[in-house]
Amino acid sequence: MSDLLKNIDARTRLAGTNKLEILLFSLGSDSRTGRRETFGINVFKVREVMRTPPITAAPEMPSAVEGMVSLRGALVPVVDLAKYTGIGTDTKREIMIVTEYNGHTQGFLVEAVDTILRLDWSQMRVPPEMLVAKMGGLVTAVTELKNNELVMMLDVEKVLSETSGYDDEYLFKGIVPLEQPDVTVLYADDSSVARNQIQRTLDALGARGIGAVNGRMAWEELLKMASVAESTGRKVKELVRVILTDIEMPEMDGYILTKRIKSDPRFEGIPVLMHSSLSSMSNQQLGLSVGVDEYVPKFEPQRLSTTLRRLLASGEDAAAA
Repeated sequence: MSDLLKNIDARTRLAGTNKLEILLFSLGSDSRTGRRETFGINVFKVREVMRTPPITAAPEMPSAVEGMVSLRGALVPVVDLAKYTGIGTDTKREIMIVTEYNGHTQGFLVEAVDTILRLDWSQMRVPPEMLVAKMGGLVTAVTELKNNELVMMLDVEKVLSETSGYDDEYLFKGIVPLEQPDVTVLYADDSSVARNQIQRTLDALGARGIGAVNGRMAWEELLKMASVAESTGRKVKELVRVILTDIEMPEMDGYILTKRIKSDPRFEGIPVLMHSSLSSMSNQQLGLSVGVDEYVPKFEPQRLSTTLRRLLASGEDAAAA
């Protein structure tokens, strides 16, 4: 099954083209409705697909965590996605998708994997509110296949947060508020967990945050700011001091957003901070190639606050020069 992923290195060329490849998988038929839901996960986050090895039960784990497996000498937690999503099914989940992002490895139990689908991010849409409510915020984007089948992108940040307790209050302790007042940061991320963590970091700093659920919405917000700046004789960098963006987002990803910002003279002097769970060196280099000023992995509020403080300070120095 890992043959599906043999060309993963070649797929890094997709970054910066607003394209992605997603691995389709199912969790089994819902015993209540009889429907089989199809989900997707970005191939960049998939390390391998394998038959589920023996799982060792572990104490005091969330109910959806089946236990741990040993992979090449490392213990990896295993999440039963059907249990996690609340899909009641009697189908055995004998396939495990091993995911790796932001330095964390975990296994997802699924019924079956289907194929790898190449799409343009513009084909991925923000999920309707009804679906968001039904799935508890688990879905970050949806797309419809030619056979009218709906594919839902899984919010892996949410799964990580809720099955590991990673997003704990202690992560924000000790963040010292900024000295400069009236600082605004625009941020874009399709994960509700990530947006919440960004906002909590900005609140601890005493900065104002403007959030967007994807690159397109962030770009539209910037265009509004540009209009306001022009009508008032100001520069856009006086209205927003830093732009923070995820990589993976429906409709417009972080690479394309950064390219647009850096190629538009109206946004000159505004640093772009990339904030992503795709923390490999290749992704960082791709970010730098489109003009990203700094890169910070997700789930590190202390590092995020330090980087924001440095970017804001450099902006103050540039304005004073």
